[in-house]
Amino acid sequence: MGEMLFLQGNEAVGMAAIKAGCRFFAGYPITPSTEIAEYMSRELPKVGGTFIQMEDELGSAAAIIGASLAGVKSMTATSGPGFSLMQEALGYAIMTEVPCVFVDVMRGGPSTGLPTKPSQGDIMQIRWGTHGDHQIIAIYPSTVEEVYTYTVTAFNYAEKYRTPVILVLDETLAHMRENVYFDYEKENPQVVERLKEVDLGEEELFLPFDIDEQFAVNPLVEMGKTRFHVSGLVHDESGFPIRDPSMISKVIEHLDSKIRLSAEEISIYNEYMLQDADIVVVAYGSVARSALKAVKQARSDKIPVGFFKPITIWPMPTSRLKLIFKNAQSIIVPEMNAGQYAKEMSRLNKLNKHVESLTKTNGELITPDEILEVIMKMWVQITEM
Repeated sequence: MGEMLFLQGNEAVGMAAIKAGCRFFAGYPITPSTEIAEYMSRELPKVGGTFIQMEDELGSAAAIIGASLAGVKSMTATSGPGFSLMQEALGYAIMTEVPCVFVDVMRGGPSTGLPTKPSQGDIMQIRWGTHGDHQIIAIYPSTVEEVYTYTVTAFNYAEKYRTPVILVLDETLAHMRENVYFDYEKENPQVVERLKEVDLGEEELFLPFDIDEQFAVNPLVEMGKTRFHVSGLVHDESGFPIRDPSMISKVIEHLDSKIRLSAEEISIYNEYMLQDADIVVVAYGSVARSALKAVKQARSDKIPVGFFKPITIWPMPTSRLKLIFKNAQSIIVPEMNAGQYAKEMSRLNKLNKHVESLTKTNGELITPDEILEVIMKMWVQITEM
């Protein structure tokens, strides 16, 4: 038994969030993410969840952190201007190791920018928007079916690594509709559940921030069933502020290592015809759709080109990308910004391979023909070498 649904990307976020166990949503309406809030306002009460429209985006982010500490999986959704306002709370969630999901549906910027047009201009803000040294997990699908699948993954990663996770969409992906088939006999995504209680033995105080030599992540247990302190200040294993420089370094290293050392496990990506590729197109989100079509067309013209789609954009799938640099002659990175991911790709380029950045910042999608044109140019340069 199954069902074919004609789903919008934003609707898929809401459906999957509820499937993953989200029972609290706080947000503030903003184009092009508003349909997520509308969906959650309608559907969350049906499963015993809570929807609240907050006074602003910072309040929304603070509310989902509080809900998560109280034991409920939580999510907010916004776009660029609202995401900018959430950065202080995002940093608090990172420091306090609170699992929650932030959805950023990108639109053109800076400032109010282009509310109804697609963009990929938040890529570096997602990575470094909040201050201080930190890691972040960000997942960026490119189809509506992937939106559903990887929304569940975002909640799972949040629980597993006790961290806020950013689910990234762009305006095109958020508003497009595609057929998604749900096989109800097989469709049962693995869901990481929150630990509801812990046996403290003779210990009176739960230590949710205890750090061992492997930087393992302690489970978070809802407040009320345990007693612990929460502070955005650098803290000890019980959550109380500390001043010992060696302990401070250990806490910051833990926030980094628990994600960085698991980057291979966190990384999700798709590949197409990389085995003999002299040219590789690296693209994400809606642009990945254009890139795949361009690569298929180039292959039909006997050009040895491959395609790599990072779905986990942060942390970067560094090991795989380094192999791509080793085997390919040229890398093409098309993106709807001024070359943010291409610059990060260049930092990995220790073999001095050519990185071609194809950018567009006018609110229009990058077309397959535009990518194909760059592929042809790169192929001519390679053959003339």
